[in-house]
Amino acid sequence: MNESTAPQSTETLDGQHLYLTGYRGSGKTTVGRLVASRLGLRCIDLDDEIETHAGRSIREIFAESGEATFRDLETAALLRVAADSAAVISLGGGAILRPENREVIAKTGIAVWLKIDADTVIQRLAGDTTTAERRPALTALPPREEVESLLQKREPLYQEVADCEVDAAGQGVAAIVDQIVARVTVRDTCR
Repeated sequence: MNESTAPQSTETLDGQHLYLTGYRGSGKTTVGRLVASRLGLRCIDLDDEIETHAGRSIREIFAESGEATFRDLETAALLRVAADSAAVISLGGGAILRPENREVIAKTGIAVWLKIDADTVIQRLAGDTTTAERRPALTALPPREEVESLLQKREPLYQEVADCEVDAAGQGVAAIVDQIVARVTVRDTCR
């Protein structure tokens, strides 16, 4: 193992979680797994936690119970994982919508915003075979308009919760992982 891929000490985060936030398609799940491996931490995908606990896919939850029920399940899942030992937690794109979620994130960890633009989101979602079966439309708008509208509404909330941000559109996964690990292991660069 070379130095850049060697697992870091779990003391790096002083027992706090590392939250990855950003819009769908920003790479939170993929990056989260790799960062967790590098830091020697568990990786938790909050959407997976919700689906496991609910026994239904996110699309099914939205279709059968609505967005409000999904957001309730999301908050409950966040509270469960936040109470556990340190982990890298990939949040759903809308997890930052509720003030109580932003408060939990701020109190229990460091948040890294994987910043992405609408064109990159559209490109990535079009190439993701799980998008149609797992990710519901969040508005009645055409896909591009939905992405642009939601990004505009959510970006101030991502910025509010983020201790630091990383450009998730302009570089490859390995570079994103290296940047996150470097920023959270060197004090004061992600605070």
